[in-house]
This record gives sequence, C-alpha cells and structure tokens, in this order.
Amino acid sequence: CLTFQLACCCGTAACSLCCKCCPKIKQSTSTRFMYALYFILVTVICCVMMSTTVANEMKMHIPFYKEMCKGIQAGEMCEKLVGYSAVYKVCFGMACFFFLFFLFTIKINSSKSCRAYIHNGFWLIKLIVLAAMCSGAFFIPDQDTFLNAWRYVGATGGCLFIVIQLILLVEFAHKWNKNWTAGANHKQVWSGLLALVTLILYSIAVAALVLMALFYTRSEGCMYNKVLIGVNGGLCLFVSLVAISPCVQNRQPHSGLLQSGVISCYVMYLTFSALSSKPPETILDENHRNITICVPEFSQGLHRDENLVTGLGTTILFGCILYSCLTSTTRSSSEALRGIYATAETEVARCCFCCVPDGDADAEDHIEKRGGQTVVYDEKKGTVYSYAYFHFVFFLASLYVMMTVTHWF
Repeated sequence: CLTFQLACCCGTAACSLCCKCCPKIKQSTSTRFMYALYFILVTVICCVMMSTTVANEMKMHIPFYKEMCKGIQAGEMCEKLVGYSAVYKVCFGMACFFFLFFLFTIKINSSKSCRAYIHNGFWLIKLIVLAAMCSGAFFIPDQDTFLNAWRYVGATGGCLFIVIQLILLVEFAHKWNKNWTAGANHKQVWSGLLALVTLILYSIAVAALVLMALFYTRSEGCMYNKVLIGVNGGLCLFVSLVAISPCVQNRQPHSGLLQSGVISCYVMYLTFSALSSKPPETILDENHRNITICVPEFSQGLHRDENLVTGLGTTILFGCILYSCLTSTTRSSSEALRGIYATAETEVARCCFCCVPDGDADAEDHIEKRGGQTVVYDEKKGTVYSYAYFHFVFFLASLYVMMTVTHWF
C-alpha cells in the first residue's frame, strides 16, 4: 500500500486510501476528489488569514514571532500574511494553478495521453507547484496596481460562477425530483418525502426573507435594502409560479417546486451576503450624533453578520463545489449548461440519489487491489468528464472564494 501511495504522489497511479474496508473508488472520482482537497485546503488557509483572532493568538503564543516575520519579509508583525490583500494573493495563485490546467487539458479525449497522465497523477509535485504559485504572488511588484486590477477580475469571475452554480443547482434539484418522483410511482412514502423537503426549503426561504426585512430595514431610509429584498423575493415567487405552469410541466414533466425551492434558498443566501457586505449607512439622530442604520443592532462594531456570511458561505460553497466538481462536471452537466437534458429513464429511488453511477461507470475495465481501497479504472475507453471544463469551474470557484471571504470588497 505504501508503494502504491508513493506512485500516487509522484507518478500516474490513481489515489486511494490504505483502508480495505473503504468502498471501491473510480479513478475519475479519485482525481476530482484530490483537486477538491487542494481547493478546500487553500480556502481554509484564506479563512484563517482573514481571522484577527488567529493572528492575535499567533503573536501571543509563537516564540520569536517578530523575528520570524522579519526573516520571511512579511512585515514587522506578519501584517502581509493576513487581511484582504493576503487572501487576494493566495487566491491569485490558486486561480492561476487551475487556469493553467484548464489550458493544458483542452481537447483531451483519451485518458492514455501524456497530458491525461499529468492530470490524473503526480499529486505531490502538483501540491508543490500550487504552494509555489500561492507564495509567489506575495512577490509581485507594484502590489497596489495588482490588487486594484485583480479585485475586478475576481468580481467578474465570482459573478460568472454564481450564474453557473445556479444552473448546476437546477440540474441537482432536477435529478433529485426525477429520482424521488420515480419512487412515488411505487411507494407513496417518496411523495411524502418530496413534499416535506419542498416545504422545508420554502420555510427556510420565507424565514430568511422575513428576518432580513426585520433586521436590515427600518421605516425611514434603507431604500436600497428594501428594493433588494423586495425584488429578490418577488423573483423567487415568480420562479415558483413558472415551475408549476402548464407550459413548463408539458416540456419538463419532472420539474416542480423542489427546483424553485432550492434556488429560492440559494438566492436568499446571496441576498444576505449582499446586505451584510454593503457599506453601512449613517444618519444624524435627534441629538445630532451619527448612528449606523440598515444593519442588525447585534452586529454593530462586531461584524457578526459578516462572520456568519463567511462561515455559511464557506459551508455552502464546499457543498456546491463537491457536488458540481465531483458529480456535475461530467459531460451530461456541461450539456445541461446548454439546456440539453438526458431523456427520462427508469430509476430506482434512493436517499443518496446523487451517488447513482453514470452510464460510463458500469464499465469496469480494470480493477486493482493493492493492499487497500479498490480502484476502478473507468476511463480505459475514454474520459468520462471534460477535464478542461472541470478546471475552469475550479478557476471560477477560486475567484468566488476570494470575493466571499473578503466580503466582496
């Protein structure tokens, strides 16, 4: 098993765990899982860099902290390694890493090509390259010009990722609704579960809308917040009505309120992110003192809502990334982005519906057991997902992480 793991880190072998009790894993899945681990690792580092608590704890508990900071040229108290600019630089390195792999893997149709071997292996070398790119960003000359330009690149890429993520969320909910509706034809319990989940999603969306209206608006002022909450709430209602309209039901029989419920919850999170990231408004009270309005009273001076957005956003992002990059970056999902959905087929309803193997996954051409987890080489006849599209999604996700962690400027 140790020899196999060395081949995984420094060669072209697929990665697996040493534990025999783990279920078998496909080569394509293990590759995407490793890239996701890299992404999560850098994202956690970015969250740590934005935490003032962590920075203060390091100053207090690390001996010779001041001397160490000077030695690595990070400022007198390592101020260059924390805050907004540090996150921009680290995410710049990660975005460059995935963008270079996007260019490198364009038009790969065979897993036996030299470029495919590099994509599917050499994990230790790629980790070193990723670390070098993230570290090298701190040595870019003319930092002010770089940061001013890079934040707008990040905003553009982050918005594009939101659009792609919304479409992939529709695909996720469509697959969910389709699978459980198929089970409802045999057992009514699936109909009850479908109705229950839909009710929960809409309850969360409505509760979020009411709480935002309660905490982020007041009778006078806060017009921007009122418009944002009203427009987004109205659009969620409109999407729900469209989802159950006869014309949509005739074209997409597996469509329903579940899809619009998922999207409504996601839109409420984006609205919350926008409201908490918006610069606060100040007015003069009756005593001619400046007071902050349009923000929750519990967050004034503490940034609790921003911290909640970062924590909630990171959690949602990890879930979305693991789905969209491990499951949805298949050829079927890239077709879904163009509005092409697979034809309806007989399905077996299950709670873990997203783990249903694709058609290509049944072709177990070659299975290897090397003292640990079983690896299924499912790409012997060709690639089962678009390598370039996969890396492009991660590139946009890197920009989205940068903007989310730094509260969009």
